[in-house]
Amino acid sequence: MNKFKLRKLIQKYFQFIFSLLLVLLIALFISYNSFHKKNQTDLFEKTLENIYLKNTVNSIIKNLKPRVETINYRIQTGDTFEKVLNKINISKNEKKKILKKVLKLKLINNLKKNHKISFKIDKKEPVKILEFSIQASKTKSILFIRNNISDGFDSIEIEKNLKKILSYREAEITSSLYSVAIEIGVQPNVIIDFARIYGFQIDFQRDIWKNDSFQILYETFVDQNGNILETGNIIYANLILQGNENPLYIFKVKNDYDHFDNYGKSIRKSLMKTPINGARLSSRFGMRKHPISGFNKMHQGTDFAAPMGTPIMASGDGKIIRARWCGGGGNCIKIKHNSTYSTVYAHMSKFARNIKKEKRVKQGQIIGYVGSTGMSTGPHLHYEVIENGKKINSQKLKLPSGKILKNKERELFEINKIKINVLKSELIAKK
Repeated sequence: MNKFKLRKLIQKYFQFIFSLLLVLLIALFISYNSFHKKNQTDLFEKTLENIYLKNTVNSIIKNLKPRVETINYRIQTGDTFEKVLNKINISKNEKKKILKKVLKLKLINNLKKNHKISFKIDKKEPVKILEFSIQASKTKSILFIRNNISDGFDSIEIEKNLKKILSYREAEITSSLYSVAIEIGVQPNVIIDFARIYGFQIDFQRDIWKNDSFQILYETFVDQNGNILETGNIIYANLILQGNENPLYIFKVKNDYDHFDNYGKSIRKSLMKTPINGARLSSRFGMRKHPISGFNKMHQGTDFAAPMGTPIMASGDGKIIRARWCGGGGNCIKIKHNSTYSTVYAHMSKFARNIKKEKRVKQGQIIGYVGSTGMSTGPHLHYEVIENGKKINSQKLKLPSGKILKNKERELFEINKIKINVLKSELIAKK
């Protein structure tokens, strides 16, 4: 083969030979690079495992974390201040020091659900609480600040500066009083108070018809941003049932407020007609076929069907003489109102906070919640009224009316009533 043919052959396969050599070079480079990288990774992992380096890194991270930490907590059902304190990582001696100061305050025995407690903690050993605050109401909280001299805590009451504004609402009852009132912006606790006031003479299940209406004038307390933080008294209320008005006016008698009708008669009676709002009368007093045993038996109470958890009220002032499990009655409460009347509330899901035997309760106070405990086929309240030791029909009970204003009190009430009517008219005109 002469030189010319050899040159021609090389030129023909030059591109192929060049590509092959290039691929071989790339393969060698990748292989070397992978080997080198693996050695670097192994070296890096060994470095990370070094105990001295670990300790140094942990120390740096620890010092980067803030020394002072704030813990915010919302009170849950069944909480006590001691239970809340046990959830914080502090020494027993520190807990004793705080409890000694705090347990002297009455508000600690009456913590309310969703109220806030906050702690500011110094995490440097030994861990200490620098300050903490407890919400006493929507308008007041108590701040406890550590005294560095005595190593105890000084307390300060903090009041929010609120402005009182009167709110007026009215509406037709197209479905239920509660749902309509919520739709037009009435606060839930105001609706419960409204139902409590009328509970002495109105059966909310049978007396209210579709397209009846209501009017309500009540106090609200707002902050600087206009947010309602608290509600106060119902100044005026009116339930218009089948065209008949039932107006009520607030009036102060001695040291307490009460509601009176147009003629100066208090609506308050010795016992409420129904101790539950928004319930359906599901079983009357008298003979019936027992829903569980199947036998005909005297039903010595009145059953009100209502959703699970619906609040149950004490139908009158009195003292609790039973608050426990009552066999077929489930969780039940018995209240002695006076030498003549007692009432029983059965099948509760649970009792309200601080409700126990020997506790005195006020009319309209929430004592428990609807459930289906004991011998029960569904959530309801079994309600009994006992007169001189004998169970009677609560729906046919005729109770004495409340106080009737006379003489000077009656004159002051009439003046107060005129003022409220003028105020109501002004608020309606502004709407």
